[in-house]
Amino acid sequence: MPAEPVWLTQVHGTNVVDLGVSGPGGPADAAFTRRRGRVCAILTADCLPVLLAADPGDLVAAAHAGWRGLAGGVIEATVKALRVAPEALMAWLGPAIGPRHFEVGAEVREALLAGDPGADAAFAANARGRYMADLSALARRRLEALGVGRIYGGGRCTYAEQERYFSHRRDGVTGRQATLIWLESTKR
Repeated sequence: MPAEPVWLTQVHGTNVVDLGVSGPGGPADAAFTRRRGRVCAILTADCLPVLLAADPGDLVAAAHAGWRGLAGGVIEATVKALRVAPEALMAWLGPAIGPRHFEVGAEVREALLAGDPGADAAFAANARGRYMADLSALARRRLEALGVGRIYGGGRCTYAEQERYFSHRRDGVTGRQATLIWLESTKR
């Protein structure tokens, strides 16, 4: 049976904490553990939760990847902190605001392109001179660039699926989805 989730103080940054050696630390937007029963938890309401697991089944991680985290390199920082070959990782992209509803200005687009100049296809110009951005496509590109080839999920829209998900952009004041990952305890 897993323990209580370890809740992070999420700040839209790139800090990664090892939950196997410490409890909840200062501000962080990603966590990982090799400790069985320790639960990595991410809260989102439009940002993208990214879960990672290593092939041997001895390591899991969770990252909070909104546009600021993606632009800052939270995915890259998380993969680096795991210290395993990216080919040995699989990723799952959770629900996030979708490309039909995530409107951003030129400054956000430029911040995201700075870390991945080829990511232009993840943006579509709209009639207001702004851009519709695809967080899942941006995260997928970054994972692939790191060498993570097995990427699942993505495509669920928190904004559009009102009956299923919280959305800050849709509702303003709202709840959060918890995305959890852990290594099962060996005791049964």
